[in-house]
Amino acid sequence: MTDHTASDELSPDDHLGTGRAPHDDEGRTPRADWNPRGPRVRRDPLAAYDALRTHCPVAHGPDGAWTLFSHADVTGTALDHSTFSNAVSRHLQVPNGLDGAEHTTFRAVVDRYFTPERMAAVEPVVVQVADELVGTLDVPGPVDAVALGARFAVRAQSAWLGWPADLEEELLAWVAENRAATRSRDRARTAAVAAHFTRIITALTAARRGDEAPDDVTTELVRDRVDGRPLTDEEVVSILRNWTGGDLASMALCVGVVLTYLADHPDLQAHLRAGVPDRELDRVLDEILRIDDPFVSNRRIATQSVTIGGREVAAGDQVLVHWTAANRDPRVFGDPDGFDPDAHAPYNLVWGIGKHVCPGRPLATLELRALTRAVLAATTAVEPDPARARERERPPAGGWASAPLVLR
Repeated sequence: MTDHTASDELSPDDHLGTGRAPHDDEGRTPRADWNPRGPRVRRDPLAAYDALRTHCPVAHGPDGAWTLFSHADVTGTALDHSTFSNAVSRHLQVPNGLDGAEHTTFRAVVDRYFTPERMAAVEPVVVQVADELVGTLDVPGPVDAVALGARFAVRAQSAWLGWPADLEEELLAWVAENRAATRSRDRARTAAVAAHFTRIITALTAARRGDEAPDDVTTELVRDRVDGRPLTDEEVVSILRNWTGGDLASMALCVGVVLTYLADHPDLQAHLRAGVPDRELDRVLDEILRIDDPFVSNRRIATQSVTIGGREVAAGDQVLVHWTAANRDPRVFGDPDGFDPDAHAPYNLVWGIGKHVCPGRPLATLELRALTRAVLAATTAVEPDPARARERERPPAGGWASAPLVLR
């Protein structure tokens, strides 16, 4: 659903290192500054990113791609649409992977589906999905917040798009399959996962091209137009891929981060239980995600030679804007772990920045708010599970792979 999460996971062969490796004056490839999948990152990713932001804020990895860790470099790059292109994938990515007027045209189509009026209309549906799902949990009892988030995402997205309930288990299996394939970096495996999702979407869109098509968001998209012409099948599939394929995993990671943070901070949990308006809760959720941002990075391609942080980036080099590290930059936020939703909101990059900011942010926020409220309403406490250890998600994703908690 977002510019900086979803669709990259659907074609991970594209981010195995397509950037041209930097060279010194004699043409030799220099030693990499860091390993994005090394043991230090796997062991404690936030600490590793914090250290890199301090000691090597513009770093190149073993694949030659540059990674930017500071808030200033990330925002500067993300807002410089002429020097850095979003057209980084071999696959069509609407609207994420488009530039210039083409992006503007398609973004206008996509934005119509996330207006305040649309979100107000879908909110009761999302709230009902959250309440019904939480009602099936054992309270008191254990729960894995990431698994809960994945199932909720499938049900909420399916309800929004008008997809059949009997697709739930296949979509859940696909989420797990996609996460494993992305971590594996096996091109054949990731290609098979992407093809599987395309088959799911194609079957759903094909059923909406006749006169008997249901009246739902998917049918509306299939019949939508851009620049006065119908959307192509490839464009429809790309948009639905962005709305759902990555969002299912993204929402699972968000739920894992949010519920784990609340379990670790009972005072904040008690404050939210006492009742807060939606606007305050939304800022709390954004701040929790800033502190432990599961949307790690996005790619750009340099369209011309440019100097960033004293490092020479050549035209054609791949540049990664590291949202997680930027969101913990002490030059902007002070203590990276300090909790201050109102003061930090103007600088929070969880949903991106600039014209490529996440188009689906309103729906994602609505979903996360609905599930958080449902969990708090159904319990007296959410606590860490002393019997089961948490497991960090591995790059290119962030947050928790497994977040065991106890509901009281």
